[in-house]
Amino acid sequence: MMRKTLISLAASALVGVTSLGATAQAQVEGVDLPDTLAMTAYGTGSSGYTQMAAVGNMLQQRYGTSVRILPGENDVSRMTPLKSGRVDLCACGIASYYGSEGVFLFADPDWGPQKIRVVITSIGSFGLGVAVAGDIGVKTPADLKGKRVAYVRGAPALNVGTESYLAYGGLTWDDVERVTFPGYGRAFEGIIGDQADAAFTMSVAPPAKQLAASPRGIVWPTLDPNNKEGWKRLNEKAPYFQPHTVTSAAGDQYGKDNPWQGSSYPYPILVANAGTQPEMVYDLLKVMIEDHDAYKDSAPGTDGYALENQNMQWVVPFHESAVKYYKEIGHWTEDMQAHQDMLVRRQEVLAQAWEEFMASNPPAKDDGFAEAWMEARAEALEAEGMNPVFR
Repeated sequence: MMRKTLISLAASALVGVTSLGATAQAQVEGVDLPDTLAMTAYGTGSSGYTQMAAVGNMLQQRYGTSVRILPGENDVSRMTPLKSGRVDLCACGIASYYGSEGVFLFADPDWGPQKIRVVITSIGSFGLGVAVAGDIGVKTPADLKGKRVAYVRGAPALNVGTESYLAYGGLTWDDVERVTFPGYGRAFEGIIGDQADAAFTMSVAPPAKQLAASPRGIVWPTLDPNNKEGWKRLNEKAPYFQPHTVTSAAGDQYGKDNPWQGSSYPYPILVANAGTQPEMVYDLLKVMIEDHDAYKDSAPGTDGYALENQNMQWVVPFHESAVKYYKEIGHWTEDMQAHQDMLVRRQEVLAQAWEEFMASNPPAKDDGFAEAWMEARAEALEAEGMNPVFR
């Protein structure tokens, strides 16, 4: 089996990660993990990096596999090593879905749609959504009408998330006062400074906690999981969201006894390329599912890798080895297979559309390339009866 090496995982990466004990023994038999696994992840202070460090600690102590993590501060730095084959895995965010779809930064001559496949994801106790200042009387997304909502320049994941929340409430950007900020942190500084009222974030992120501690306070608008029309509108904008009972959220009023009925999507999303060695993917997934007790309390969010937390019909197809594993343990249905087949077919349609588009002498990158690709992309998907989602 191919062994790949990248930068060493610094000891400091394991700060805050509970030790498993030097005498721990492997609990999953019959696996043959490589000596080294290389991956990219978010920056060293992120939840995703800390979770991967916890997984790496478990794999080292129980299976003798060293996990080497390349931290990346943006989507390009995380995804490029996966694209080039320098690493086998990426503990990515929702950019993995954008990559699969060939949109935003991937609507670029150097990228295009990527055949990315899910290995495993984490759905923890946190949520993702629009945090709102607690002093303006907002209870649901519909109440944001006329309010000042942050738009973060160069951050499509944040802005699409906000737009989807507005859609749940029957609103668009035209129904609110859009306030543009140069960065994510500045948006929350703006809310605290009374320059805006709402911005998209993770429910346990430091900026959300800072807002909660400010004089304005914080509220998380309720998304009723039984509001089918609201969720339909939300998912038309961002199909990767799912209803979630959030027990970890900024604000003293939220917790296990008073959860936020909100939304989430997996984070991190551990992905590989479709052609990544199947034996490694199979054995890694098997260990992460069947030896979950060994690391589930090792870092915030690692409880989210449990089998019952996996969304088996999400927006990015599983790696073929993941499908094989789930079939073997009886955790795979005909509906799941039909959904998987549809997603794989969608990637094939996008790949063919990209090949034809690039052969058609498209405009230069700075002369309308992205716009022309998005039009060709939408036409190809619609010809197959598929929703382009992005235009």
